[in-house]
Amino acid sequence: MELWFTETHTENVRFSIRVDRQVVSEKSKYQEIAVFDTKEFGRVLTLDGYIMLTEKDEFIYHEMIVHVPMAVKPDIKNVLIIGAGDGGTVRELTRYNTVENIDMVEIDEEVVKVCRKYLKKTSCSLDDKRLNIFYEDGLKFVRRKKNEYDLIIVDSTDPFGPGEGLFTKEFYGNCYQALNEDGILINQHESPYYSEDADSMKRAHRNIARVFDVSEVYQFHMPTYPSGHWLFGFSSKGLDPVKDLKADEWNRLGLKTGYYNTDIHKGAFALPNYVKELLKDE
Repeated sequence: MELWFTETHTENVRFSIRVDRQVVSEKSKYQEIAVFDTKEFGRVLTLDGYIMLTEKDEFIYHEMIVHVPMAVKPDIKNVLIIGAGDGGTVRELTRYNTVENIDMVEIDEEVVKVCRKYLKKTSCSLDDKRLNIFYEDGLKFVRRKKNEYDLIIVDSTDPFGPGEGLFTKEFYGNCYQALNEDGILINQHESPYYSEDADSMKRAHRNIARVFDVSEVYQFHMPTYPSGHWLFGFSSKGLDPVKDLKADEWNRLGLKTGYYNTDIHKGAFALPNYVKELLKDE
């Protein structure tokens, strides 16, 4: 008997992966957590039936969420991550010797426990001495912070369930207050392709643009996410993601990456016309 995992992308579109075995399935206080072994994508993590990462393509997501801001501001020392319980974002950040402190706020401790045990490829840096993990609501955590961080990365799930509050104007305003004078915010910005995802993307961009002086969007290709076309937001109090790119300085670090490079960095902000149309009124 064949076993398949199927994720619904829209009422008319589904995405399926053949599964060798289900490694774990449990329900936390917040969500259903499952891990599968697959031939095509390696080990796969799902939350509430949605793919969060696969071992085959997670490097794309985690490189683009971390290296883009780090190449604009290579002297980043103090970082706040909201979400990211799988550890991939932490893994990429800890490759920078200049980073001195990482606060990670994850609402669901069970996600971290599962990833530590079953997803060692992404969770391998969760014991780094620069990392402090707080198991609490990121909304409440960031309200207490003022002028503290060089970089905030919102590595959230989609805007429903535990991640819903991380797409609001109030939350982005609190992030603005928590950043120092030339701080950067990177947020998971959804997809522009399917209409429901595009609505979430536009709403997020609208809320951020009302708060930050610079509010840009960049794209990357994520094979296992709906449509494969996904976006991050780059917001700051003044730094421009392309004009202020320190390409030579970043390249001198000699970091080995599978997706990110400084040419991709510049090209990622060159958006298709249909995405520009979706964003222009926001």
